[in-house]
Amino acid sequence: MKPNFHPEGHPFGESKVSSNSKPITQLWHQNGRCPEGTIPVRRTKKDDILRTSSVQHFGKKKQSSFPQPKPAKPLPDIISQSGHQHAIVYVEGDKYYGAKATINVWDPKIQQPNEFSLSQMWILGGSFGQDLNSIEAGWQVSPDLYGDNNTRLFTYWTSDAYQATGCYNLLCSGFIQINSDIALGASISPLSKYSSSQYDISILVWKDPKEGNWWMQFGNDHVMGYWPAPLFSYLSDSASMIEWGGEVVNSESDGQHTSTQMGSGHFPEEGFGKASYFKNIQIVDGDNKLRAPKDLGTYTEQDSCYNVQTGSAGDWGNYFYYGGPGRNPNCP
Repeated sequence: MKPNFHPEGHPFGESKVSSNSKPITQLWHQNGRCPEGTIPVRRTKKDDILRTSSVQHFGKKKQSSFPQPKPAKPLPDIISQSGHQHAIVYVEGDKYYGAKATINVWDPKIQQPNEFSLSQMWILGGSFGQDLNSIEAGWQVSPDLYGDNNTRLFTYWTSDAYQATGCYNLLCSGFIQINSDIALGASISPLSKYSSSQYDISILVWKDPKEGNWWMQFGNDHVMGYWPAPLFSYLSDSASMIEWGGEVVNSESDGQHTSTQMGSGHFPEEGFGKASYFKNIQIVDGDNKLRAPKDLGTYTEQDSCYNVQTGSAGDWGNYFYYGGPGRNPNCP
């Protein structure tokens, strides 16, 4: 299948920021490509399964791993149970039919193999209780899931708040890939370096107004595939909240805050080339048009560990810097 409609609005910017950079590729391309009519699928090996806590949990996020900016009251319980920390920007209070962002790519350091660091968009519908619908896409470093510390493109979905449905990438049925060039779960290259070349990826997720399926596009040219409408309850109509930003697992293994980095591992104040960014963040409205989000909120559990700062400027549209080092003198 192909999408019936693309959102109207600005085409993607090029996937390069500094003049000496190359467009982002995936490392497996060095060994060849997939023929037309096929798709690349990352091989699941025995070791991948053995690293997980149980076969049932393989390829799944833990429950309570979503950032819930409101209500503020129950939040500490959720966070202390699951040990997930976020630095995000969000919009709510309208009907949303998609979201877009250009995301700076880095290789954050992970303290423990059972922790991860990711930067993504969340497209959310329903309540944060048992029935949350979520579509997610971005990049992640997850030693548990992949067996290494590479930065990888990923997607995720759930229709019941991460309980029984959904998974990463193509690790269960759900997302239907149509693209033969880009593999979900594959390593991204090149990566940004501190005070040096910066690289980013553009991701767009939108709902086809005709068929109702949720489509994903990577960069300018790669329509990746779709999540079929029947997977979801609330999202079969529209999303009620969009979030962009970073998430890490803080397992406090030695009784101290993790030193797992979010984004570049540097705080937003350091700015371009040092802190990680999302730029050109947009939503898709009911007329299938890309537009700037209104009334952006920000949220982080502990801004002394990871933080977020928003702004807006010409070419960058609505943007924010986010991230941090985790454990530091102000975040013991």
